[in-house]
Amino acid sequence: MLKRLMKTAMAALLPALIVAVPAKAELSDILSAGTIKIAIPENFPPFGSLGAEGDYVGYDVDVANLIAADLGVEIELVPVTSKQRIPFLETDRVDLVISSMGANPERAKSIWFSSAYAPFFSGAFASSDKAISSVDELAGFKVGVTGGTLEDLELTEKGPEGIEIIRFGDNAANLAAYVSGQTDVIVTGNTVAAQLAADNPDLDVETKFIIKESPAFIGVKKGNVDLLQWVNVFILHKKLGGDLNSLSEKWLGQELPDLPAL
Repeated sequence: MLKRLMKTAMAALLPALIVAVPAKAELSDILSAGTIKIAIPENFPPFGSLGAEGDYVGYDVDVANLIAADLGVEIELVPVTSKQRIPFLETDRVDLVISSMGANPERAKSIWFSSAYAPFFSGAFASSDKAISSVDELAGFKVGVTGGTLEDLELTEKGPEGIEIIRFGDNAANLAAYVSGQTDVIVTGNTVAAQLAADNPDLDVETKFIIKESPAFIGVKKGNVDLLQWVNVFILHKKLGGDLNSLSEKWLGQELPDLPAL
């Protein structure tokens, strides 16, 4: 009787146990399939956006293609919005997320993160002839910032006496003011500054210092240990070999800074 009851109980639990086991797209599965699906930004230049010839281009797109090449598999790029990144990974619609995603404790409840592969930060940018290396050295300069942003809050809190902060209603106005010479320094995100340099190739603008860092990490589905380890080795290899530095110079207009490893 006891054995019969135990069998009945196990039979009742079996469907729940089967449902609880998540689907996997592990490294071995990707290699066997010969294809990897990678989420990239739908419209977030210079990390990822639709190019003039109809193909997606950007820092993240190049990293995704490097991963496929090193794995020796075909790639399927899956453009996503910010809100789609984690759900697409959790539901196996993609194997990896390479979409300028920052790591934080809340997101880490849902997915795993690789070591950082790309810089993402807010900083001060100005011409090469200006000797500025910290917020304290902004005294005496006209500094443009988009009002109400993280950069505005940081600058308001930490700016020295003698700084002239000029706030603009949006990024476009802030950029236009720097290009026209109305401001000496522009404080903004590095991607905005990179686009500024790309749109104005004759403009003298370089990174002076970083106000706040928020580097980008590759998202991996929980449980895919082999894939996560491979991705981390890939990132290390591309850092040591200079590939990521080349991408940083190509898309962000700067050398690759030191990036955190998890």
